[in-house]
Amino acid sequence: MKKLTTAPNLAIATLWADMLCHAGVPTTIQRAYNSSLAGQVPPDQALPELWLTDADNFDRAERLLDELRQPVSRLWLCTACREMIEGPFEQCWNCGAAMP
Repeated sequence: MKKLTTAPNLAIATLWADMLCHAGVPTTIQRAYNSSLAGQVPPDQALPELWLTDADNFDRAERLLDELRQPVSRLWLCTACREMIEGPFEQCWNCGAAMP
């Protein structure tokens, strides 16, 4: 096992771990419930950690995690309603049409 990163909270850690697992990178969460220790130990020691069950997946996991942290932002014009769509969206917010 190898430590990948520390998450800011359990919700984010769970989201990241689920996304990595679905991408074929088995990941576990350690220190999931240590937030109750905050104040008795340094704050960074109470945060949840993501650990890889196979250290060989480390580089791939880092790339996937970077993609999760920084989603692709695009600017595209909806062909159905001519609305300008900005951000990582793949569907028009105005009419629901799919990105061309």
